[in-house]
Amino acid sequence: MDGYAAVVLAGGAGRRMGGRDKTAIGVDGVSMRDRVLAAASDAEPRVVVGGHEAVPEGVVFVREDPPGGGPVAAIEAGVAVLGGGHREVLLVAGDLPLLTPDAVGALRRALPTADGALFVDGQGRRQLLCGVWQVEALRRRLREVAGSRDGRLAGASMRELLGSLQVVEVSWTRAGPPPWFDCDTDDDLRRVREWLSAEKTEVTE
Repeated sequence: MDGYAAVVLAGGAGRRMGGRDKTAIGVDGVSMRDRVLAAASDAEPRVVVGGHEAVPEGVVFVREDPPGGGPVAAIEAGVAVLGGGHREVLLVAGDLPLLTPDAVGALRRALPTADGALFVDGQGRRQLLCGVWQVEALRRRLREVAGSRDGRLAGASMRELLGSLQVVEVSWTRAGPPPWFDCDTDDDLRRVREWLSAEKTEVTE
């Protein structure tokens, strides 16, 4: 496969975690955001939109306009950084601490047949912030949505952005927790830490 870019959405109010920058919270000593970046370590460039500005070396940091404008505005800011030579982009939330290179690879292998590839859970629900997209298809939809909203992407929904694109759905059949599991609450974080602790125990036994 050719190379790809990665855009990690790390903004958001984190209301259910007391207003904290949740993607900066550590899991096994590494912030959730940096765990996501590590899963896409072979992407170029890797772009973080929003959240804490102290990004790892070589990672590009941008903010959406206006700040707090929601995921579609953040996607526009991230995609704007990409050059004309990029064909595909990993588009993920920054609070997916279980994302792995294998999961990214599964999405990328499915992409050539559609505009985008998304994971779906056991109930068939699409994980809208865990997918890989054809860059030009995504840019086209950003222009279309902006045009329908008088140029303003703030407040636009992910379903509005992605709804008309051709999507291939990818199931994750391996044992263990799913790579799209997002941490919106302290209980979610506790579950992730328990899963990772159990995995370590299995490896050492």
